[in-house]
Parts: sequence; structure tokens; C-alpha cells
Amino acid sequence: MVVRGRGVLSCRGFVVETAGRMKPTKIVIHCTATEHDRHITTETIRRWHTSPPRNWSDVGYHFTILNDGRGTVDIGRPVWRTGAHTKGHNDSIGVAYVGGLKDGEPCDTMTPIQEAAFFELVDALRTVFGDDLAIHGHNEFSAKACPGFDVLDKWGSTFTRRVEA
Repeated sequence: MVVRGRGVLSCRGFVVETAGRMKPTKIVIHCTATEHDRHITTETIRRWHTSPPRNWSDVGYHFTILNDGRGTVDIGRPVWRTGAHTKGHNDSIGVAYVGGLKDGEPCDTMTPIQEAAFFELVDALRTVFGDDLAIHGHNEFSAKACPGFDVLDKWGSTFTRRVEA
């Protein structure tokens, strides 16, 4: 996993540096709702989020997993800042992967490399915030297809730290 961000050397170093400022109990996975082969960065998403009609102060996600074939994780909003990614659940860590659409239709376009980067990121976040940090999809809190799959169906209850219904 390659981590890029403002003055950041490693994901673990960044997470440790921000520990104690936010006490998240979950990670919410999102997609960017873009075609699976479109290459965008956190700076692109930041422009979307800080321009009309949203006019937010920053990108809403804490991390973005690019589809560059290298597993690059871009750092967005600092982890110590409340997210702007899931209404009513912004005390969580927001992670978006680039993709989520194929031929204009929502679907799981997360590549194996993006998935491996997500697993590494989750491991680093759990090291700091606790092993019981649960994983949810945006679609569990909003009537949206995002992230393009059901988290429990894809990863099961062991990895997501959740009880299957």
C-alpha cells in the first residue's frame, strides 16, 4: 500500500499521530460513483466537495483508495476531524474507493489491489483505534447503492467485526 498525503510518510505514522483526537467505532466504506476505469484523485473529490452546491470545508472522506494499480491510499480529511461522508454517522472514518460504476450502473468494481489496500488500511486503523472497529457500507445508512456491494456478503462477520442478521 502506497500512502500519499500532506507531509505523511506512512499510514501507521499518520494514524498514530492523530490517535486520541477522535474515537471512531466504525469505518464506513464508500465508492466515488465513477466509472471503474476513470482515474481520479482525492484532489478531484476535494474540488467536488468544496464547490457549489456542497461548499464543504474539505473533502468528506478521510481516505481514498485510488484505482492506479498500486494500491495508493490518498489521505483526505484529517482523521482527527469529523467526517462529512455519512449523514448521522460522521463520527466514523470515511474511506472511498475510486469506482463503483460500470457502464453507468452501480456495482462492485473494487479491484483486488484496492481491496488489499483497504485491508491494510483497516489493519492500521484497528491498531490505533481498537480491534473492534466495525466496517459498514454507506448503503446501510442511506438509500444508496454505494459502495456497490453488501459489506457483510462480501467480507463476512469476522473481518467486519459484525454479527450477521
